[in-house]
Amino acid sequence: MTMISKALGRIQPSATMAMTGRVSELKAQGIDIIGLSAGEPDFDTPDFIKEAAIKAIRDGETKYTVVDGTMELKEAVAGKFLRDNNLTYATNQITVNSGGKHTLFNALVATLDEGDEVIIPAPYWVSYPDIVNFTGGTPVIVEAGADQGYKITPEQLEAAITPKTKWLILNSPSNPTGAAYSADELKALAAVILPHKNVMVMTDDMYEHIWYADFPFSTIAEVCPDLYDRTLTVNGCSKAFSMTGWRIGFAGGPVWLINAMRKLQSQSTTNACSISQAAAVAALNGPQDFLIERNAAFERRRDLVVSMLNDTPGLECPTPDGAFYVYPDASGLIGKTTPKGQVIKTDEDLITYFLDEAQVAAVHGAAFGLSPAFRISYATSEEILTEACTRIQRACVALT
Repeated sequence: MTMISKALGRIQPSATMAMTGRVSELKAQGIDIIGLSAGEPDFDTPDFIKEAAIKAIRDGETKYTVVDGTMELKEAVAGKFLRDNNLTYATNQITVNSGGKHTLFNALVATLDEGDEVIIPAPYWVSYPDIVNFTGGTPVIVEAGADQGYKITPEQLEAAITPKTKWLILNSPSNPTGAAYSADELKALAAVILPHKNVMVMTDDMYEHIWYADFPFSTIAEVCPDLYDRTLTVNGCSKAFSMTGWRIGFAGGPVWLINAMRKLQSQSTTNACSISQAAAVAALNGPQDFLIERNAAFERRRDLVVSMLNDTPGLECPTPDGAFYVYPDASGLIGKTTPKGQVIKTDEDLITYFLDEAQVAAVHGAAFGLSPAFRISYATSEEILTEACTRIQRACVALT
């Protein structure tokens, strides 16, 4: 008899976090590793948010809160949805959780039974299929390559829907590709979903404010009000406000779903950290002008990395619409041989080669469901990115 549950056996450790841990180990050994695997901004949390947290501590806001968020934070979230997305949610339609991943986990665990299907466009964030697998549900992967901008088509979506389909997960801008859906593209997908009354949509909008596209950000409940009651609009403080470690995610959705997620959370984390919740109120209600300056820095970094990778033999790197990742196609490097005589058979072989020989850490495309490719986070300085891309260029040139 094994002591480990079957549910745990259905999932794998996060590939992105595993590589981040590996980088930390190598740096601790004094090795000059450039880590481009972590999915978090290098900018610090703004001071006005920190001060709100310090004040909350001094004011004694260190007790349990309501399971799924203080009223003050729920009102701030409702204000954010109205201001940024033209979506009206009452406070009983809002949930606050310990990070965006926790929001997604709550929603999927609260709604999926064994055999229920969830449509997940690939490339996808590494946690989506594993959370579905944990519940006993079935991930239905729909591949969207670089030739279609890493975005699924209405025809692909229609072909993937079955009587067992319960959710479609949309992540725009995307982790790992930075690809984003326009309002018209979202409307076209919504037109496919609408007749299928059993299908709900989960929108992961975590990178909403890290945006460079020449069209405005949109979310599906905004552009298709008829899907409002079947949509969970997910967001959080981690990326835009550089609050990854504070662990605040939130969502707006139908009351029945929010109630179900609250029920689950009452038997897991209870509330998100009370201090982090106070900080999140300040983040959502406070000045937003710093986002413009940070976006400009991210865009310069994006252009630098895209240019250098496209000048690298064997790589083709599309230009992202948002987020802080690039996802270059590495088809031109598969089958090549390293100076030590090892054949690059997979994109995992490739990033192992980059780590060992170029001392640059990235994440292989297979972890995101579409190979051969790899993900680089450009959430670091232009100086470091230039050095990292130069190392990658040298490593690729050395392949034969």
